[in-house]
Amino acid sequence: MLEVSTSEALREQLVDWRHSSEHIALVPTMGNLHDGHLSLVSLAREHAERVVVSIFVNPTQFGETDDFDQYPRTLERDKRRLKRVKADLLFVPDVETMYPFGIDNATSVTVPVITAEFCGVFRPGHFDGVTSVVSRLFNIVQPDVAIFGQKDFQQQLVIRRLVDDLRLPLQIVSGATQREADGLALSSRNQYLSDEERAVAPTLYSVLQGIGNELQAGKRNYTELEQQAMDVLSDAGFDPEYVGIRRAENLQLPDRDNDEIVILAAVRLGAARLIDNIIVTI
Repeated sequence: MLEVSTSEALREQLVDWRHSSEHIALVPTMGNLHDGHLSLVSLAREHAERVVVSIFVNPTQFGETDDFDQYPRTLERDKRRLKRVKADLLFVPDVETMYPFGIDNATSVTVPVITAEFCGVFRPGHFDGVTSVVSRLFNIVQPDVAIFGQKDFQQQLVIRRLVDDLRLPLQIVSGATQREADGLALSSRNQYLSDEERAVAPTLYSVLQGIGNELQAGKRNYTELEQQAMDVLSDAGFDPEYVGIRRAENLQLPDRDNDEIVILAAVRLGAARLIDNIIVTI
């Protein structure tokens, strides 16, 4: 596996691959890689001959109360894991490479409307940071395909909108959420959970499944189902931020039968912020 830290070195290698007519897939990450990330690398291999993984803990997507300084950085372990899944190139830029004029003077990319709810409310500025750094990665790597996880459902919808709106010549592919045996979605932030909190955490997935069962049984009072779920989560020891039932296509309110629905939620549990979602057809 090659490793580069500058855009110039990255592009030099990519030119060689493109001259050989090889397609390039990008898997953007913030490191601290777990099996969920590695499944995205394997998925990328299905879509391209060459796989580039980026590791960059992006400061502009962390709010004042977020955990940027404490976010786990495990580069050497990440390298070993990426070699095992045969990633072709690891791109590890520094802040100066990604923001050459400094963070305070950086160009910002904003996707309106779809960022206005859910995580956009509870993490102000988060999605601007995501779309700004992803735009930079897309411009530097110029991949044919980019891979994102379904667990960050709103994020991958925002990125799809970005690509469509700016007419960027690449495909966005979403990888299925990877889970522990008890249903907890894999996340770098799971390590913040105490043993007691870890035992409670799978309840989030169970609550989402319960809503899905209700919808498939014909229940359509979405507001009531959302509030009931919030109450169950609170009683279980979570501090719920939101539970939403929306059309998976665009996060709009369900307004027709025979639709694909996403049920998404975010909660606080101790020091961890957990997000999850499931998709059902009604």
